[in-house]
Amino acid sequence: MKQNPFKNVEEIHKDASRATTHRRMQDMGFSCCIPCVKPPLNNRQRQKHLAWAKDKKDWTAAERGTESTLLESVMVWGAMSSAGVGPLCFLRSKVNAAVYQDVLEHFMLPAADQLCGDADFIFQQDLAPAHSVKATSTWFKDHGIPVLNWPANSPDLNPIENLWGIVKRKMRYARLNNAEELKATIRATWALITPEQCHRLIDFMPRCIAVVIQAKGAPT
Repeated sequence: MKQNPFKNVEEIHKDASRATTHRRMQDMGFSCCIPCVKPPLNNRQRQKHLAWAKDKKDWTAAERGTESTLLESVMVWGAMSSAGVGPLCFLRSKVNAAVYQDVLEHFMLPAADQLCGDADFIFQQDLAPAHSVKATSTWFKDHGIPVLNWPANSPDLNPIENLWGIVKRKMRYARLNNAEELKATIRATWALITPEQCHRLIDFMPRCIAVVIQAKGAPT
């Protein structure tokens, strides 16, 4: 264990049972846990991850923009800012550029009006194909909406990932029989998210960015 703390119990025990090995490890003060799954980053992506964090490390709360994401279990789009959450959109088909632009038109724009009012904002999205194609970039330009540059494979820099985590934890004991019940539960849980929770996640960003810089761009 001291030589390689990432070995699991199955790899360590030889002559004793797994249960006995586990107990002895606990007696010695070790505990077992499952390492967090981190997205793979090649050297180029890691440098962009680091560069993004360094570039944004001095951003104020007012400069941190609106976030959006897709929860893939039932394909749902949602947006947040430090002012709270916007309306949800459940999707029935694969998200291509046309579908995504329709979501932006009928859900993102109302969410921006609700959360930002007349204030300027920067929209954040990941690098999914539907998000980054030329047609979608043109849509943003035509609507005068600046989009935050984004490094690939960087969910650790996206506050809305933590928000979806909150939603999932609140739903973990729900007994759901079908997709419609799942959607209804997601809507109800999303409606309970407070502006204070969103504000705390946005306020956590400087600390998150500092960790990325400390890790020299490695996933955190």
